[in-house]
Amino acid sequence: MATNPLLQLKDYGQSVWYDTVDREQLNNGLFKRLLDEDGIVGVTSNPTIFQKSISHGHAYDEQMDQLLKEGKDTGEIYDALAITDIRTVADMLKPIYERTHGHDGYVSLEVSPDLSHDTEASLSEARRFWKMVDRPNLMIKIPGTPEGLPAVRQALVEGLNINITLIFSIQTYREVAEAYISALEERKAEGKDISHIASVASFFVSRVDTLVDKLLEEKVKATSDPEEQKKLKSLEGKAAIANARLVYQDFKSIFHSPRFEALKHSGAHVQRPLWASTSTKNPAYRDVLYAEELIGPDTVDTMPLETIENFRDHGRVGMTVENNIPQAKAELDELEQLGISYDKVTQQLQDEGVQKFADSFHELFKGIEGKKNAIAEKQGAH
Repeated sequence: MATNPLLQLKDYGQSVWYDTVDREQLNNGLFKRLLDEDGIVGVTSNPTIFQKSISHGHAYDEQMDQLLKEGKDTGEIYDALAITDIRTVADMLKPIYERTHGHDGYVSLEVSPDLSHDTEASLSEARRFWKMVDRPNLMIKIPGTPEGLPAVRQALVEGLNINITLIFSIQTYREVAEAYISALEERKAEGKDISHIASVASFFVSRVDTLVDKLLEEKVKATSDPEEQKKLKSLEGKAAIANARLVYQDFKSIFHSPRFEALKHSGAHVQRPLWASTSTKNPAYRDVLYAEELIGPDTVDTMPLETIENFRDHGRVGMTVENNIPQAKAELDELEQLGISYDKVTQQLQDEGVQKFADSFHELFKGIEGKKNAIAEKQGAH
């Protein structure tokens, strides 16, 4: 039997986390199979994921019914449903957490995206979720917005595990790494343990190509020069991987520096880059493109089910994250010369990312309201 390519990734130092929390999959054994057969060692969730899981099917109806009888409001219902799932997943991942000494085995729960631009509110929600879930292998997700970063740093100082999400630019990545390292330094100076704190920097990949390709396409249409068109076309599908590879170079220099070495002596873990949004959005590209091109030590790839199945079937495994670094720099420079601003692209993507999660969150609350009304009507009919 051919070796499952997903299982081979760990030989290159990469962990695969599953980008879904879904009660139906917890109940029907699919999630357990992913852990046992595909070597999945962690889980991420976000408002869009919960919106899909809770709105579809009936896996949540019984608990929702009970919560309604207890007179809970929509916010309390969401908290209870999400936290039940997160705890279930955390407990299923606990053996991995223990076996890997806290390297893997985490599940992430995101603060409300409505708080993305409110430092204090993000921090207080992070503390609240940390207390409510009450599991050492929980990561709280906070966006890497200018207002999110001080909340990230303070939460780490307080000993919470943090997954910083919606990172698109190299500059934001550097600020995220700085928040992590300075938080550990502060804890260490206070004589507190830093060996159990874990953090990942969720760097988004495929969405960069989605936007850059669209801008390139517009420029192709705007010129009749065949040479110019060829040059523009040659850059399609290149920006996302180039961006992530350059971030990995930064990761290496930051976490192999004398400054971080001093923390390592006190048991600090590196803050791994987590490749998020690695499903392929453009059907013209290979369906495992982003998963194949960013394999390397001390990285996490969080994949949705479709990408996991595709990679299991035909993923090619090799040390790829450091391929063609000079070319990666050249590609981003060329885009800049062609009038596609890196800073504008990455800022737009972060703003849109926050908005998409907020829309899903509001959609989710509407869905809970709808289910509430349907259940209430059913109860009234009896």
